[in-house]
Amino acid sequence: MFKRIVLLVFGLYILFLVGFYLFQEKVIFRPKKLAKNYIYLFEKEFEEVNIKTNDNSTINALHFKVKNPKGIILYYHGNKGNLKRWGPMVSPFTEYGYDVFVMDYRGYGKSNGERNEKNLYSDAQLCYKYVTRFFDEKSIIIYGRSLGGTFATYVSSQNKPKKLILEAPFYNLTDLSNRKFTFLPYKYLLKFKFNSNEFIKDIKCPITIFHGDEDRLIPLKSGQKLYEASDKVLTKFVIIKNGTHHNLMTSDLYKEKMATLLK
Repeated sequence: MFKRIVLLVFGLYILFLVGFYLFQEKVIFRPKKLAKNYIYLFEKEFEEVNIKTNDNSTINALHFKVKNPKGIILYYHGNKGNLKRWGPMVSPFTEYGYDVFVMDYRGYGKSNGERNEKNLYSDAQLCYKYVTRFFDEKSIIIYGRSLGGTFATYVSSQNKPKKLILEAPFYNLTDLSNRKFTFLPYKYLLKFKFNSNEFIKDIKCPITIFHGDEDRLIPLKSGQKLYEASDKVLTKFVIIKNGTHHNLMTSDLYKEKMATLLK
């Protein structure tokens, strides 16, 4: 009887592992698609941009514009929604006197193409290359929120932007997963690694990391661990008291620090 129970539990465990491996993208990415003819409507002035990739996919993006910009903020958003949702969230950055450029990842909004880690990094870099058509690297600030922190960190490690700002980033996806469900062998299951901890070592520009002490989605310890992997001479770690994964931008401390960073 005991042997049967053990075999049953083991079988269910294996079945769970297979299910997780096959459907992990639905956990990591939570996109919403938009029709190709969808018309964006925002209060701020903007231009819709479509960038062709090497594999003939399309990356859809928004370029919010101001008169006589100080530079541009290249923003990589989180894992949920699409530009319809993120446009109103990032466009207020223009009030600091900067243009803002934000892309949708493959499978999000109007963007398409095969989504794998290599392609996601390539697309992120392609958007950096696009904004260099209009701005010198010394005028480019890279901003990454949550999942977008990985792409922001990668692009910053490959280029020479003015500075990098990270909001609620994680150390890497394997480490983050281990903090949530310790009973799974993520090292072998995860198709995506998102090793921000490796990328951050190669960054030569100033870095500011914001993290909330009540973040339940990406724990504060994950952001602190990423900070420890960085060059501390270049990096500032700002802890937002009572900060969750979704309310950092409403914090007075966040607003104060951002005003200084974007002055």
